[in-house]
Amino acid sequence: RSIWVTGVQTCALPICKSPDLLASVEAAKRGGALVIALCNSIESPLAGLADHLVPLCAGVEMSVAATKSYIVSLSAVLHLVASWTRDQQLLDALLQSPEQLERAWALDWSAAVPALQEATNLYVVGRGFGLGIAQEVALKLKETCGLHAEAFSAAEVKHGPMALVRLGFPVLMLSQNDESRAGIAELANDFVLRGAQVLTAGIQVERALSLPTIAADPAIEPMLMIQSFYRMATALAFARGFNPDKPPHLNKVTETL
Repeated sequence: RSIWVTGVQTCALPICKSPDLLASVEAAKRGGALVIALCNSIESPLAGLADHLVPLCAGVEMSVAATKSYIVSLSAVLHLVASWTRDQQLLDALLQSPEQLERAWALDWSAAVPALQEATNLYVVGRGFGLGIAQEVALKLKETCGLHAEAFSAAEVKHGPMALVRLGFPVLMLSQNDESRAGIAELANDFVLRGAQVLTAGIQVERALSLPTIAADPAIEPMLMIQSFYRMATALAFARGFNPDKPPHLNKVTETL
């Protein structure tokens, strides 16, 4: 029997719904899948459809641009994977993550604010575990800061997107401590040589602006980076004249039919 782990319903209200998500779950169940749902609202329609519910318990998500429910979702997925694979090292590392998240929130990424305050475009680059948070960074910068940011895998960014990089083009490079790190560092150097304004998290590269990070299990480091990023993004949004809690033209639930 196949297992379907579905997307997260992060709304605080039981009336929240996303028809495309619910339809995909219904189709999976008709096909015989076992559905596991990660939900912040246990009274949501998604929770009602699932065979098994993993409540996120993140509390009321006040912001339209969900943040704490995203981090809790990452933690829940890591717990599922660690338990499923009986990875005791990852389970032990997860026990340290609450304290590490507190420390990550206190890290100072404010140097990125003046670097991005007047930016029009931005590349966010990661690989492996870091690619997911690169996509989250790009999305949140669009939503809260009005900044056109695009996420790319370090393995793919040279296939076309590199042609747009000119003098001063901003690039944010995210690197966890695993086998992908050397390639990220090499790519960061390539961007520097092209005259890009490079910001790095997890690596230090000459002539790039290095943002502080916390060393942890490679699967957990991206979760800590996104925590540090959220605080910087809040400051950047205000610096660019936006209210990060009220992004224009967005609703708490996007109903895609």
